[in-house]
Amino acid sequence: MDLLTQPVSVSHYLVVGAVLFVCGVVCMATKRNALGVLMGIELVLNGANLNFVAFGSRILRSDSLGMDGQLMALFVIVLAAAEAAVALAIALNFYNNHASIDVDHADDLKG
Repeated sequence: MDLLTQPVSVSHYLVVGAVLFVCGVVCMATKRNALGVLMGIELVLNGANLNFVAFGSRILRSDSLGMDGQLMALFVIVLAAAEAAVALAIALNFYNNHASIDVDHADDLKG
């Protein structure tokens, strides 16, 4: 593994971001309760943020300020905070109605 012997570069950040993304997707697909799914969504967003910052680095693009990735990550963090607030409110309301947050019980919400 040549990647392990090199100094830390953009490719290392991209590998960590990809691992976070894949862990989030697996978590979303396998968890049965709503909080586990929300944690998977947060992992996916954090993996995407890490890749945005790595792609926006000055190493790859020397002609810009290098803040493009950080600005994209900031927008994703704001979006994730709003999503978490709304999703937790929905989860609390669902728990009050059903005494469980198991996503298999959500089929009674169909109109």
